[in-house]
Amino acid sequence: MNYQEEAKLIVQYVGGKENIAALTHCVTRLRFVLYDEKKVSKDLLEELEDVKSTFVANGQFQVVIGPKVETIYNEVIKETDLASMTKEEVKETATEVNLNPLQRVVKILGDVFVPILPAIVTAGLLMGIGNLLTNPGIFFEQSLIEVYPQIADLADMIGLIANTSFQFLPALITWSTVKYFKGNPLLGIVLGLVFVHPDLMNAWDYGQAVVSGEIPHWTIFGLSISKMGLQAQVLPALVSGFVLAKTEIFLKKRIPETIQLLVVAPVAILFTSILTFILIAPITISIGDVLVKGIVWLFQSVPFLGGLAYGVGLAPLIVTGMHHAFLPIHIQLMANGGDYIWPIGVMNSLAQGSAAIAMYFLIKDKKLKGVGLVAGLSAYMGITEPAMFGVNLKYKFPFVISMITSGVIGGFMAAQHIIATSVGISGLPGFLSIPFEFWPKFFICMILSCLISFAATYFYGRFKIER
Repeated sequence: MNYQEEAKLIVQYVGGKENIAALTHCVTRLRFVLYDEKKVSKDLLEELEDVKSTFVANGQFQVVIGPKVETIYNEVIKETDLASMTKEEVKETATEVNLNPLQRVVKILGDVFVPILPAIVTAGLLMGIGNLLTNPGIFFEQSLIEVYPQIADLADMIGLIANTSFQFLPALITWSTVKYFKGNPLLGIVLGLVFVHPDLMNAWDYGQAVVSGEIPHWTIFGLSISKMGLQAQVLPALVSGFVLAKTEIFLKKRIPETIQLLVVAPVAILFTSILTFILIAPITISIGDVLVKGIVWLFQSVPFLGGLAYGVGLAPLIVTGMHHAFLPIHIQLMANGGDYIWPIGVMNSLAQGSAAIAMYFLIKDKKLKGVGLVAGLSAYMGITEPAMFGVNLKYKFPFVISMITSGVIGGFMAAQHIIATSVGISGLPGFLSIPFEFWPKFFICMILSCLISFAATYFYGRFKIER
């Protein structure tokens, strides 16, 4: 079958070109936004020669093709007369066509926080390197900088660089938020820097200031406003970035273009900053404290149950795209000393990948067999969707076994109080997010997650499906 014929069948099996709202592609997948997913002939679609599997994520019907995806994409575009669209444009269309209000909120959180993850991951990894240099008992009885004093300044510089992302976290969040909501991202950076200005009391010192009663204040028109910085705060930066973007857009529509430069930015920054210090920060900090304290209480008071619940529930959250809602929680937990739940996500990736690889040895169909191996290895590198959608959900029991494995191992990890200092690194490289002191237990959990999920899937599958 040539690519043109295959493209025609793909269009036919997704419900015809009138059912396609938008289309783009990534490295391996065609990504459709469909008006009605019930019109898809999924079984017929997956029988096509170059179609490896299909799944739905973030309001998009995704068809896994592999290296030939661009060629087939071009043929589908010719067949449908669709305009070529960027991934961002397709995401916007998917939001308008398929996502309910809750899914839209989750998508916004993902789109805001994913771009700043490299900075957070870098900070966590550098903190890990700093710990290797400064903690005693790792290589010698003393720390490395005590054994080799000449590297002390290097360790100090690494620590400074590692802490920068957390010290200026509000600027990262306001930049990304303002950019997402179509405002000027440079104004977002300025707003975030306002919140960590050195003339403000550092948020890290707030607890001590409360005890001593020395919290500085502004008095404006009789109103007392705390001069407290927002270092390591997530929600205040997120909400204020939204307010700034909407204020800027509102003003641009009403201020003559000739004086916009003199009016829009100053008014938007001043209004948003004052509103944040008076109203947004106190409310959102309280909300954030409740969320973080609730998770910390759960993982300290009943850690096994907390780890079990998150480990079992994470895979269904990924299927629905709801896991993006946890990104700001991950970041806030790290800013408060360590993330209890990210290490459990690593176990989920390994369990899903091992189940998919076990299915490789059980499945007779050559095409699906290949998907199991490739998707399993992908999950080992932290990308679980191909394993879940391509194999495990098709047969159901590998998905359930992976969930149970992740839950049990997650409960054990939580009981051992294993934390992560960065997010974004999952699968086998996930140990790089974990402080050195937890490495032995973490490696044991990684091995158990792989072995239990693989063995349980394989031996149960021998009786469940025909080889």
